[in-house]
Amino acid sequence: MSQFSNVTVDKSANIYFEGKVTSRSVWLQDGSKITLGIMLPGAYEFGTDSVEVMEILSGDLKVLLPGQSEWLEIQGQGTFTVPAHTSFKLEVRTVTDYCCSYS
Repeated sequence: MSQFSNVTVDKSANIYFEGKVTSRSVWLQDGSKITLGIMLPGAYEFGTDSVEVMEILSGDLKVLLPGQSEWLEIQGQGTFTVPAHTSFKLEVRTVTDYCCSYS
């Protein structure tokens, strides 16, 4: 899906890692939440409260998912899912545009 219709957007940004990762919360018509954001180059680790589906819209990065020993490479576009109550690592090599949904 390249666009969302009939949504509510939080004006204030979610800011992480001294501004190197930012996003905006978007509330869909059915009440579910997604975030749209940008990650600057760097190494990051995030924890999850719920299942997260990360859709990389553009970028160049590596992802280490929970329980895995090999990094997933994404160049351009890609998607990965992170289980709830875990953490994952990212090594972002170029400015990366993403959309994250939660369940």
